[in-house]
Amino acid sequence: MTAMSTVTPPPAVRPRLWSRELLLALVAGCGSSVGFYLLFSAVPMYAAVVAGAGDAGAGLTTGAMMIATVAAELATPRLVARYGYRVVFGTGLVLLGVPALVLSLCTDMIAILAVCVVRGIGFGIVVVLSGTLVARAVPEERRGEGLGAYAVVCGIPSLAALPLGVWLAEHAGYPVVFLIGGFAALAGLVAVKGLPGREPTPDESLGMVAALRTGTLVRPSILFAATTVAAGVVATFLPLAVTDVAAPALLVQSASANLSRWWAGRHGDRHGPSRLLVPGLVVSAAGMLALVLTSSPVAVFAGMLLFGIGFGITQNASLAAMLERVPSSSYGAVNALWCVAYDVGLGAGAMGLGLVIGHTGYPAAFGLTAVLMFVILLTPFRRAAD
Repeated sequence: MTAMSTVTPPPAVRPRLWSRELLLALVAGCGSSVGFYLLFSAVPMYAAVVAGAGDAGAGLTTGAMMIATVAAELATPRLVARYGYRVVFGTGLVLLGVPALVLSLCTDMIAILAVCVVRGIGFGIVVVLSGTLVARAVPEERRGEGLGAYAVVCGIPSLAALPLGVWLAEHAGYPVVFLIGGFAALAGLVAVKGLPGREPTPDESLGMVAALRTGTLVRPSILFAATTVAAGVVATFLPLAVTDVAAPALLVQSASANLSRWWAGRHGDRHGPSRLLVPGLVVSAAGMLALVLTSSPVAVFAGMLLFGIGFGITQNASLAAMLERVPSSSYGAVNALWCVAYDVGLGAGAMGLGLVIGHTGYPAAFGLTAVLMFVILLTPFRRAAD
């Protein structure tokens, strides 16, 4: 009798991650990341110190830019359907970069806020299209990893730019920061001509109104927004609260967020992204709670490490969870909804705490932010994994 032999099937070949379309999206996105993050903490400092606007004015600059960003994000899917990716992406980069070049000429709050609004419109366009193009370019089986790779590649500039903006403002002056940020955003134009043109929108795709009414999309976006509120607080007020260690602490936060976002993508592809949302929120809230001890540099660095890890996890997990619940034709609306959650949180954190921080002080404000993040876990939005 001849023994039967078993043939082991070859391991499944994972689809290729990198493509020309993905690389172009990364190149275009990197310039906008530098242009945005280099000024993100520097502009509130500029408004508070140079324009004499104080803490409330510092928060208002971030809030005004985020309001304009959200408005642009809501309109971007419709603009792309009419004018195509190249035209809209290029316009966004111009609106983000050119106003930064003249910001040093603005010494009153009205002019500063006007620049922030225009830059916010540009950033809203760019950030929605960057995520949409990456989601289009990567295979579904490796979507989380592709989003994580995008976060790392475009996060490296933000990793350096966020603390570098603070350092350059203190050592080289605000005009240097504004010029570098403006030209960095405009540099992304070199890749725009290789991006896809106009793409027809299928009838079955979600519009923004429908996306906002879909609970399976709104719940993860709300959970994610709880961490972006804290991100707005950190970026706006940490440089004012701990001036001596703010730049390296922001560097720790940026580095840990980018690395954890990449890890969350790989883990989510294998085990599902939704289950990472609550742990990510808990870790980021714990990091904010540590900032109550602003007098201790060790506590500040530990808090920024924890917050960065949790923030990166929720960034990747929330977007990946939302994308897997819609067809590819709805990626634009989903990315817009995710970006709205991101930027509403940033603006709400900066503006909200700016109004109360004069009464509470920085440590209590950081602690209050952590408490609000823990409270969201007691609401129905925790069911984001459903």
